[in-house]
Parts: sequence; structure tokens; C-alpha cells
Amino acid sequence: MTERRGTIAFVASETPEAQAARSKLVERYGDADPDVADIVVALGGDGLMLQTLHRFMGTAKPIYGMNRGSVGFLMNEFKERGLRKRLEAAQRSVVHPLVMTAIDRDGHKVEARAINEVSLLRRSYQAAKLRLSVDGQVRLEELVADGVLLATPAGSTAYNLSANGPILPLDAPLLALTPLSPFRPRRWRGALLPDQAQVTIEVLEAQKRPVSAVADHIQIENVISVAIAIDRSVDLVMLHDPGHSLDERILREQFGY
Repeated sequence: MTERRGTIAFVASETPEAQAARSKLVERYGDADPDVADIVVALGGDGLMLQTLHRFMGTAKPIYGMNRGSVGFLMNEFKERGLRKRLEAAQRSVVHPLVMTAIDRDGHKVEARAINEVSLLRRSYQAAKLRLSVDGQVRLEELVADGVLLATPAGSTAYNLSANGPILPLDAPLLALTPLSPFRPRRWRGALLPDQAQVTIEVLEAQKRPVSAVADHIQIENVISVAIAIDRSVDLVMLHDPGHSLDERILREQFGY
């Protein structure tokens, strides 16, 4: 089924560069209500793209990003002219978020979704102690580290990559489980898991060694356990110019350009 891409809404970060770009584009193409527009054009960096995807999560509304920020891995090149033709020719990338269910020391349960990764991070001068289970089976009795993260293919080039985790092709049915500054086991560098796996992380000595859980920009303090799985009920649609798809960008990243 061909997507209708008639009405466009523009959202932008608060930077002067992004706001100036938005003003020029609105003057040229008009500006629809984002909630009813056929497509949303996000002007900023990767942070804004993630915010926009979160804002429209569950709607399957296509998001086309143009880089007016710093990194822009998820974004297209900014050009003021020819936007409608670019939207018509754009290629779709569909990803699914992780859903995190965290329980804190007071027994409160919080659910949040992450497009890039869910990470557990130590909150004191002492290393975290974590027990890792996959599909109900303990796989690592005790990880002593600054933390651990579970990344999607879309997020594998973000925090996961900076933690020396593997880059995953976008269509790979995998998740990357990557430790953050691991101390013990000394030789453990993480694992590749099937994307249908459910990962459970228990915090050991939670009072003495507090840990927070972060799903993209949502942070929960003093967690005692976190369950993470892919949410296949939610489609997140990003649009990229031909030759610059997310698949292509991930492939280029692996070759260092």
C-alpha cells in the first residue's frame, strides 16, 4: 500500500539553527498539526529524532529527520529545496522498541520503552553486582561492573558501540547484551541474543550498591530487577533518502566511514 505523504508537520529542537530551518521550511511548505499530518519532519540531531519517535510511538507515523544537530546518525542531510520529492522517494526503516519493566526497592513497577537501549548503571562509588538471566535461566550468576546494557540493532551504533559492543545490521534478529567497564568475570565481553529473548537483570546488594535503569531518556532509580523484551506490537517508521538508509549507515559504520 502506497503511503500518502501530502501534509507535512515540522518539529525542531530548541537550537537557533534548527528553529531557523523550521521557519524557512514552514514558509515554503506549510505546517500541519503533527497529530494529523501524513508525515513529520524532525529538524535537529539524533536526540530529537528519538524524542519524536517516542512522541508518536504506537501511531506508525513516518518520521523524516534532517540534520540540524551534532551527530545526526539517524538523520538525512538538510536541504531546503525539493523536500516533497525527497519524501516521495524516501525508503522506510521499521524498527521495534524494547519494553522495560523495572521494579524499585519500594516495590513500584514502572514500564518504559526504548528505541536504542536499556541500560543499568551504578549510582555510587561501588561497582554494581548484577545477575543476568535469559528466558528464565540464569546465564551469569554475578557480573561486577559499572553496569550493563541491552541494545537493539538501531541502537547498536550508539551507547553500545562506545562500550565496545558489536554493531548489528538493522534486519538482524539479534540484541546486543554489553557490559559497561566489567571487572568480573574478567573475560566476559557480552553476548548476542535472539531478539525474541526476554532478559532479566537482578541487582545484588541493592541497598549497598544502588543501580538505576534507563530506557533511552527515562530513568528509574534504585531498581532491584529489570525485565526487557522486544515489543513487536509497536512499529516505528523512519524515512531515509535512497542510498542513505539506516541499513547503509550501519554498514558504513562497520568500515569506519
